[in-house]
Amino acid sequence: MKARKSFDELTISDDFMFCKIMEDEGLCRIFLEMLLADKIGKITYLSSQNAIATNSEAKSIRLDVLVRDERGTSYDIEMQVGNEYNLPQRMRYYQAALDISFLDKGYSYKALSNSYIIFLCLFDPIGSNRAFYTFENICREDKSISLRDGARKIILNADAFQQAENPDLRGFLQYVVTGEVTTEYTRRIDDMIRTIKVSEQMRKEYRILPAVIMDAIDEGLQQGLQQKAVQAARNLKQLGISIDIIVQATGLSKEEVENI
Repeated sequence: MKARKSFDELTISDDFMFCKIMEDEGLCRIFLEMLLADKIGKITYLSSQNAIATNSEAKSIRLDVLVRDERGTSYDIEMQVGNEYNLPQRMRYYQAALDISFLDKGYSYKALSNSYIIFLCLFDPIGSNRAFYTFENICREDKSISLRDGARKIILNADAFQQAENPDLRGFLQYVVTGEVTTEYTRRIDDMIRTIKVSEQMRKEYRILPAVIMDAIDEGLQQGLQQKAVQAARNLKQLGISIDIIVQATGLSKEEVENI
């Protein structure tokens, strides 16, 4: 098993640090507006490590960063370091899971809001050496016709940062790969990472949530069993993990965690 990085070795490409960076509303907003080349609405929800279970038998997922704006548009932002050769199918499943979780029983399908599934990769899962891929449903017989279902998927290939036309995006992708600061945005990110690394609270959080614990939580959630999530929450409470972090990790409500 590959040794886990020390806290001081973490970079933005590591899941823990990436989530902490994107939890900052200002940095997250700039990232999204840079990708979309447009302004987004006021952010009304921003959270990392969101557990989503569709039903008791289906595979559950844990999203890196989930954002919603005042217009109801949702953005799922994921960091992907290793190529597991399943990214298209994974994006399809994430989209379905989000739609199911957001559409309550009795509501019209029209209530589904626009959504973006965004994967920031350190490799090229498509193989066309592009830094930026955008996908949406269009008519094969007439590619000028869009299905207009509100669902879009974006893949960033940081390895091809030199191919990015937008200089800010190019600088960001270059930073993800090399750690080199070349823009004001990457300077802000680098400053935040330095601040995080001198925080004893952040160091403790990283230390007491090792990968094996998160893997155990994932396994319980994937089985879709309530008792697995409850047991995971109980174990984390015994380790002194905060209620808010346990809620994010297990998908249980704050009240359920407090009553364990």
